[in-house]
Amino acid sequence: MSAAVTEKTAPSLRTGAFGNARALACRECGNEVELGPSYACPDCFGPLEVAYDFPVVTREEIEAGPPNIWRYKALLPVPVDIEQSPNTEPGFTRLLRADNLARELGLEKLWVKDDSTNPTNSFKDRVVACALSAARELDAKVFACPSTGNLANAVAAAGARAGIRTVVFIPSDLEHPKQVNSAVYTDKLVAVDGNYDDVNRLASEIAGEEDGWAFVNVNVRPFYAEGSKTLGYEIAEQLGWRLPDQIVIPVASGSQLTKVDKAFQELIALGLVDDRPYRIFGAQATGCSPVSVAYKADTDAIRPVKPDTIAKSLAIGNPADGIYVLDICRRTGGAVEDITDDEVRDAIVLLARTEGIFTETAGGTTVGVLKKLVESGQLDTSLETVVINTGHGLKTLDAVSDRVGAAATIAPTYDAFVASGIL
Repeated sequence: MSAAVTEKTAPSLRTGAFGNARALACRECGNEVELGPSYACPDCFGPLEVAYDFPVVTREEIEAGPPNIWRYKALLPVPVDIEQSPNTEPGFTRLLRADNLARELGLEKLWVKDDSTNPTNSFKDRVVACALSAARELDAKVFACPSTGNLANAVAAAGARAGIRTVVFIPSDLEHPKQVNSAVYTDKLVAVDGNYDDVNRLASEIAGEEDGWAFVNVNVRPFYAEGSKTLGYEIAEQLGWRLPDQIVIPVASGSQLTKVDKAFQELIALGLVDDRPYRIFGAQATGCSPVSVAYKADTDAIRPVKPDTIAKSLAIGNPADGIYVLDICRRTGGAVEDITDDEVRDAIVLLARTEGIFTETAGGTTVGVLKKLVESGQLDTSLETVVINTGHGLKTLDAVSDRVGAAATIAPTYDAFVASGIL
């Protein structure tokens, strides 16, 4: 992590550029710095996140807002006129009662928060919307990201809609559909020979050397990460302004899981939901499971790994928020679990054939871990549970293409159909 970014002079900001945000606060030492393109504490190099002076916010005010993440704009680092700026307007995705899957797994009440219906078919549209707002307010000239795929799709689409120059960096072996889904929006898709951690290091170096670049998950990461809170807000609102008993969340960098917890804590502090216990579980693929390994070893020491899994959107071998994931899962009575690639494939098919939801490999990982948590007794089957689907299966067709297909190939006659045994 380069400290050079924090040493750059912050541009002058218009009044209310970041809404009710007060400062950037270090998650390690609590030191606060001015709002700007900083992501590391100048004193201890700990990660920075947005701190707020929230006004009184009511359920009625939120419910009167638009059917997207800007209904929560008072709780995000965005200006009050955010709807006036071109954006992809993600969020307020469906929360589906999943009775068929619940019966299959032996759960009493299960919901799927389906973020595959966002504009570029993944939850990344949420974080990018907040990052784009920050990039505008910071007068950035280039909108960019290192990505395992979904983020590249979201950045490329949002940049195109905003009319800002966009450059996205991806591992060269990324799934072809995800490459196409980015390249269709931008002619500045850069494939890097290396894994995500190599791509991220390159992005951090560019952010430290170049002025005017807003890397959404590097030098404007504190603002970007706040977009993930909206998942937590929506789940609570869609449940009738209450928190679920248990929630299972995929873990790549770990930011999504930590921000859903932050959202729940903020809703409690603001009096928008009752203060009650909830458990958070993290899901990883065994081929890239440094946080799960640390959890099972009962240690805070997360050893970086070289990813080897089909769940490429979770393939971050050195997760920035891993230590915070461990803390939250332990504090709430949850856990971190992992499953093999074959189990990921099985879970993709299971979700599709029970609930009609085609998830990508990250969602397969989450559903597969949900199943494993039930079987191992780590998850209470009598409690209400929410599982998050973060992306659409059309992005990772190869994962299950050899497992599904036509049940039979027949001549176009009734006799042939009867003979096929399908009846």
